[in-house]
Amino acid sequence: MNDSQKQTAVFGGGCFWCTDAVFKMLKGVESITSGYAGGTTENPTYREVGGGRTGHAEVISIDFDSSQISFRDLMTVFFATHDATQLNRQGADVGTQYRSIILYTNEEQKTEAEAFIKELNNSTGEGDPVVTEVAPLTKFYSAEDYHQDYFTQNPNQSYCQIVIAPKLQHAQKEFAALLKTQSS
Repeated sequence: MNDSQKQTAVFGGGCFWCTDAVFKMLKGVESITSGYAGGTTENPTYREVGGGRTGHAEVISIDFDSSQISFRDLMTVFFATHDATQLNRQGADVGTQYRSIILYTNEEQKTEAEAFIKELNNSTGEGDPVVTEVAPLTKFYSAEDYHQDYFTQNPNQSYCQIVIAPKLQHAQKEFAALLKTQSS
């Protein structure tokens, strides 16, 4: 992969344990880091972000090869694997730290994200509008080590079994063409 094909996408769609596990399966995804972004507190901790006073969302930073997977494909998976119509929540996770957010790293991503959301909102007259925030990435803070690759490290934990495993099964079924092969 040459440098022009390497890009970074930053998404928040609820708990980063879920989003990390989903995107890790996709071809062209080189690495994922769970972290915090979109707020004002410098070097926030999980406890501070969870308290809802930092302005940060739980997000993942995805380094990807755009010759293997497009930003649009990543957004397709992103919007299909969380409820972008829920303001400041995903299921039982409630607070601004769980908001739906795309933090763009260049103007092309901003334009694509805004157009994609417009397409979603115009696609049907039924349902609630997408409330996903689109904002520039100003600073990304890595989450603590125990949050990285959480599902792989804790597959038998109840949250992983009840919440994450069904999301992975859904993504595997819906996005089979985008998944890494076993040899990847």
